[in-house]
Amino acid sequence: MGDLGELSLPVRAFLKVYRWRRIDPVPWSPLRKPLAESNVALVTTAGLVLPDQPPFDDGVKGGDASFREIPADASVRSLIDAHRSDTFDHAGIAADPNLAFPLDRLHELARDGVVGRVNRRHLSFMGSITATARLVKERAPEAARLLVEDGVDAALLVPV
Repeated sequence: MGDLGELSLPVRAFLKVYRWRRIDPVPWSPLRKPLAESNVALVTTAGLVLPDQPPFDDGVKGGDASFREIPADASVRSLIDAHRSDTFDHAGIAADPNLAFPLDRLHELARDGVVGRVNRRHLSFMGSITATARLVKERAPEAARLLVEDGVDAALLVPV
């Protein structure tokens, strides 16, 4: 995130009064095997979608807490930036979607033996969720179940 002075007055005012959710303890699981033997998935909050997927719904009050599955063989260049926030410059993601969804880099790490393998699917959420209950109670557990089913050992979280 940039300097708060870069944001508009309404956004700064919102951030000043927003009740940030505290999670304690932070859910964490140590890596149980070497990264070079691990199945790795990406989870981004860049709001990226494939051309054949519906965009995130800007009409949902508090933000669309759903997610999109992105297959490992997807072309990063084909991803569409559907992020609703205007509080950051989207030009970098437009120029190189790997900034927000480093799938090409992950494939390179697997090819070079740094990670064991690239998971078959990855997840894209919308960032800027201000009403987090649906995300925490429904969508995050659903996403976690998918990754557990896939045998994911490590998830690279890419917040935007």
